[in-house]
Amino acid sequence: MELDLSGKRALVTGSTLGIGRAIAECLISEGAEVVINSRDPDRVKAAVQELEGLVKSRGSVTGIVANLSSAEGVDALISEIPDIDILVNNAGFFEVKPFFEIEDAEWFDMFELNVMSGVRLSRAFMQGMLDRDWGRIIFIGSDQSSKPNPTMAHYAMTKTALVSVARSLSELTKGTSVTVNTVQVAPTWTDGVETFLGQLAEIDGTTVDEMSRAYFEEGEGQTSLLQRWAKPEEIANVVAFLCSPKASAINGAAPRADGGMVRSLF
Repeated sequence: MELDLSGKRALVTGSTLGIGRAIAECLISEGAEVVINSRDPDRVKAAVQELEGLVKSRGSVTGIVANLSSAEGVDALISEIPDIDILVNNAGFFEVKPFFEIEDAEWFDMFELNVMSGVRLSRAFMQGMLDRDWGRIIFIGSDQSSKPNPTMAHYAMTKTALVSVARSLSELTKGTSVTVNTVQVAPTWTDGVETFLGQLAEIDGTTVDEMSRAYFEEGEGQTSLLQRWAKPEEIANVVAFLCSPKASAINGAAPRADGGMVRSLF
C-alpha cells in the first residue's frame, strides 16, 4: 500500500533494534525522513549505516544518541531535532519480577522511561503539529495494556498509562488533522526477548526453543490466537498505517495488534 509519507519527518525512539527498528525501516520505505534514537552510540552508528542501504531514492535516516530515561536526556534529543510530523514513542523496557520483589525505585525507573519519555516528547512536538494542522503521535503499548500480568506489574502499569495519556492528548486535536493513538502490540520476537529467554533457559537447564514453546503451550501465551511470537515487521506495518494520511479517521484509539492475546470484544 502506498502510504504517502514522502517528505514527512518522523522520530522513532528506541529504534536501533526490535520493534522500533522495524518501524523505522517501514517509514523509510514509505518515503519518510526518519530520525532513529538509542542511548548506545555504537548501535546508532551501525543502524544508520544499515538503514541507509534501504533508502535508495526514497526517505532518509539520521541518528541521535540520547538516554531518554531522564528529563535531561529527552531535552538533549529535543535540542537536536527540528519540528517533526510523526512521533513514535517506542522507547521502553520490560522486566519479569514477582510483585512483592519490585522495589519502589524499580517502579519509578520503569515509569520514567516507558511513560515520561513519551510525555516529554509529545509536550515538545505536539503543539507544532497542531499549528501546522497535521501530525501523528503513536505510543507503543502492549497486550498488557489490557491484560496485566502480576509478574510484570510495573511494566503493565506503564503500558496501561500510555493508553490514558494518548487518549488525553487526542482530546486536544479536535477539529484538526492531528491524531494520537496507542498500538497494543503482541508478544514480539525481539533481541530483548531472545536474551531474556536465554537467561531463563540457562537457569532452568533448558533451551530457548523449549522456553518459547512453553510460553504458548503452558504460559500466558495460551490465549494467543497467533500461537507464535509476532514479527517486528508485523507490528511496524500497523504503526506505519496509523502514521499515514490514510488513517485520518483513527484518533484517540488503542487498536490491538496483539495476535488475539486479549479475550475481549472491544
